[in-house]
Amino acid sequence: MRIALFGMLPDQASMPYIQQLIRKLEEVNCSILVYGPYFEKFESNIIFIKPFQLFNTHEELVNNVDYLLSIGGDGTFLDTVRLIKDSGVPVLGINMGRLGFLSSISKDEISDAVNALVNKDFKLVPRILVKLITKEGLFGDLNYGLNEVSIRRRDSSSLMVLHVYVDGEMLNSYWADGLIIATPTGSTAYSLSCGGPILTPGSKNFVITPIATHNLTVRPFVIPDDSKIRIELEGRNEQFLVSLDSRTESIDKPLVLNIEKETFNINLIQMSNKNFFSTIRDKLKWGLDIRN
Repeated sequence: MRIALFGMLPDQASMPYIQQLIRKLEEVNCSILVYGPYFEKFESNIIFIKPFQLFNTHEELVNNVDYLLSIGGDGTFLDTVRLIKDSGVPVLGINMGRLGFLSSISKDEISDAVNALVNKDFKLVPRILVKLITKEGLFGDLNYGLNEVSIRRRDSSSLMVLHVYVDGEMLNSYWADGLIIATPTGSTAYSLSCGGPILTPGSKNFVITPIATHNLTVRPFVIPDDSKIRIELEGRNEQFLVSLDSRTESIDKPLVLNIEKETFNINLIQMSNKNFFSTIRDKLKWGLDIRN
């Protein structure tokens, strides 16, 4: 079994757990590939007993690994998308951060998670991606995200107006600080903090969530994920910010944004003892009230 390890900025507290993971992978005779920039951050603290390889690009990953382990928080998990692309390589998130909706495996479950991979005691859960299309080609060929597209004003001097069309029909003109178009995966992220609903992974929907809307009767809106969304911007400011997950570009206001579902999915590995509802209960601390 070939396992790729991906991470960004490991802190000192996570080193024992990274060492534990590598030792466990070596014990079950896995071939290990490590993301080069990640290896540089921990190489003086971690010992490998068996040979391993380094990789840096999508091309080095495709057809060379069975699974990719994202080591960190949800931000790290989102960054795996640019390496995975349309390869279909399944991803398992090991949480070294705080909340961890996507990185659902805790540090104390590392050994059990590796055993589950070896025994194929898991299922793959496909997650849709949101795609951004602009004439200017924002974000190049990485014009898709796992969580959301967000449009925000660059400063706090005035509101922006976002004219939103769904399948060619006018939905609304939002007077707000911005707007979020979230996937079901992203419904537990930025959209949730702005009052959006939680969508189950297989719900086949997008949610359009305004950010600090000026009109209090405006609420988040759920649409089918095969819808085509067009957004036209208006406002006194000359520039706005457009983000795809954690990547952000500054744009001029005449830009028109077209948003739709990407043609491929990202495959998340879900352990047999976990599911979306149990993750929600755990991460949001539902049921911990003593009255329950």
